[in-house]
Amino acid sequence: METAGATGVVALAGCSGDGDSGDGDTGGTTDNGGSQDTVTVQWAADPRLAEQIDVFTEEMREAGLPDHIELDIIAGSNVTDDRQDQYTQWLNSERSEPDLLNLDSGWTVPFIVRGQTENLEDHLSSDLVDSIHDEYFDNALLTAVDDDGVLNALPMWVGLPAMMYRKDLVEDAGYDPEGENWATESITWQEFSQVISDVLDENDDLDMGYTFQANDYEGLSCCNFNEFISSWGGAYFGGDLLGPIGERDITVNEQPVLDSIRMIRTFIHGQDDEHSLDGYEGPISPESVVQMTEQTSLDPFLSGNAVANRNWPSFIQEAASDENFGEDLGVMPIPYAVTSEEATYEGRGGPVGALGGWHLAMNPYSEKKEAAAEVMAAMTADNVLLNGIFDAVGQIPPKAQVLASDGAQDIPVIGRYVDTLRVVGENAIPRPATAVWPQQSSEISGEVNSTYNQQKSPEEAMSDLEESLDSIEQSV
Repeated sequence: METAGATGVVALAGCSGDGDSGDGDTGGTTDNGGSQDTVTVQWAADPRLAEQIDVFTEEMREAGLPDHIELDIIAGSNVTDDRQDQYTQWLNSERSEPDLLNLDSGWTVPFIVRGQTENLEDHLSSDLVDSIHDEYFDNALLTAVDDDGVLNALPMWVGLPAMMYRKDLVEDAGYDPEGENWATESITWQEFSQVISDVLDENDDLDMGYTFQANDYEGLSCCNFNEFISSWGGAYFGGDLLGPIGERDITVNEQPVLDSIRMIRTFIHGQDDEHSLDGYEGPISPESVVQMTEQTSLDPFLSGNAVANRNWPSFIQEAASDENFGEDLGVMPIPYAVTSEEATYEGRGGPVGALGGWHLAMNPYSEKKEAAAEVMAAMTADNVLLNGIFDAVGQIPPKAQVLASDGAQDIPVIGRYVDTLRVVGENAIPRPATAVWPQQSSEISGEVNSTYNQQKSPEEAMSDLEESLDSIEQSV
């Protein structure tokens, strides 16, 4: 990920500055004593953020959030598809609440295209808008703006996945992750499969080796499968990420993608699978992985029944706590099959990780837009991003200067893994989150899940996927 620049701390800009819509809808009136009536902003938030709302409120007050603005938090589902369906229902019915919504970066664009997000540049000062464009990660902003580059959502955190593993068990099996610097120099998938297999051979009490997210849902298409094919040098649409829709080459039926599927089938079903890949160990993943999402893939790892788990930073924070594995938790970038020089497409190969993340958007039907804008402005402050997003929630701030600060490395637990997360950030691969991505995502996850589950051959599944992706592309 790149950012256009990194300046000093961004001053909180009140919503009465340039670009203020002048709605006067803060909901309060000033009396002779200078006090204002309380305005309650309803916020449909990520459940992890909802659990830490006291921390966020304190940090936002320090950043300048007025005392008369209070937050009413609605904690959403942990499953991204469920959140998308709920928001679609609310906004299609033009509900005035919630005033603020956390949107997955993978499906923010369709809401923007449908006019179901507020133009934030009408409510935030021009200085603050400029600082967001200048200092936030470019790839995070790609899915937060409209076709004209106008800010319609505020990146709250970027998702940078990594591979967690039991460093103590790996060392007992004869490997030296510290000496070989696995934390920043990832290993190949082939070596990874051998490591997991060796640890399983050494530990009869372990039922699972490597767990990840392969259920038929957004997390497979946006992230896990995106990482697998990219680490083999392949891509969904060749060198084109965001379009133009209908003019992109569809490249899912090419050898790197097929080889990535064969690798995962080997991981799940072993060499007995007729489409297994020579040189790779298996089975090292449970067959139930085709039903796993983030939490269900994490649970056996946290319980000590798995060797490795691919997941997001907030779960790294949980796994590395003293209540779980502490410093026995190893974390490394996602393994790879080919180097970037060997990759078929530019930007692929090497230790790629799918760029996830969540944005904060304003409901265009809200009756409290200016109060909501005050909340959004406070969310841009460095102290909120460091102590709220990074420390309390365990997610990666969308500003490079915050992640690179001394304060980030000093954060307990997650601060130990800053160097690993920087490598993941440098090699992050966005999903092709265009207006048609929701339709294409469901087609991808369905076909991939079916071939991982041995219902279709890799060739048949990708041929069918190629046809359906093309149909969606041409329908626009």
